[in-house]
Amino acid sequence: MASGSAGGGESDFFVLVLGSDFATDAGAALLTPADHEEWHDCLPDLSEAEADACFSDLEELQVVRVQGADRAGRTIVRVVGKFFPAPVIDGERLKKYVFYKLRTELPEGPFCILYIHSTVQSDDNNPGMSILRTIYEELPPEYKERLQVFYFLHPGLRSRLAIATLGRLFLSGGLYWKIKYISRLEYLWGDIRKGVVEIPDFVVEHDKILEHRPLTDYGIEPDPLHLAGVPAVGYSLGRYENKWAPEDRWYSQNYM
Repeated sequence: MASGSAGGGESDFFVLVLGSDFATDAGAALLTPADHEEWHDCLPDLSEAEADACFSDLEELQVVRVQGADRAGRTIVRVVGKFFPAPVIDGERLKKYVFYKLRTELPEGPFCILYIHSTVQSDDNNPGMSILRTIYEELPPEYKERLQVFYFLHPGLRSRLAIATLGRLFLSGGLYWKIKYISRLEYLWGDIRKGVVEIPDFVVEHDKILEHRPLTDYGIEPDPLHLAGVPAVGYSLGRYENKWAPEDRWYSQNYM
């Protein structure tokens, strides 16, 4: 973060630059009061048929599913980030869809969110932190109290840094302290029994990659050229030395 001020009593300015796979949408911070009123419109009541037609594409993608319960008995809301087409679905529609799913499918009692971040790309799958903040802040107080844990599976280094540095600013304090990072599927089974919630195949494959290359968790690619998989050379210079002529062998012994 850099700061500076111009003379004559003018106010300070601040600039913060952060590269992240957990993108931050600064547009919401620049909205006018009128824009905020439009953004915070309540979700209109839709009939079941209207809702099915409105959200049929998102339902087919299975971005959000209510499925099973964790070991503490909390209903699981599974969110797969890779399935979300951020370039074509705006934040307002995402908000309405999430509210619709919670209102129509979530049973009474506490619940948790399992967010699967595996192989998420910020340009393709990330709606922006400010949109996520808006969705949480506009939840009725009852839902905020019932949401007890936010499981964050396969967080990248950049997403951890983004939440650590900007989380308290862009996320409500209540949500920020509910986040629990889960780096491997084997650790997830300590909170959610294996088989209770459906885990996509690509998530399992990504978990295997992380298991064999643990430094990837810290943003370090130990073998970017994948040289570890190249077979070793089967022959050495010494095996051919006996085939040389005696005069050639003398020179080889002097120069080796």
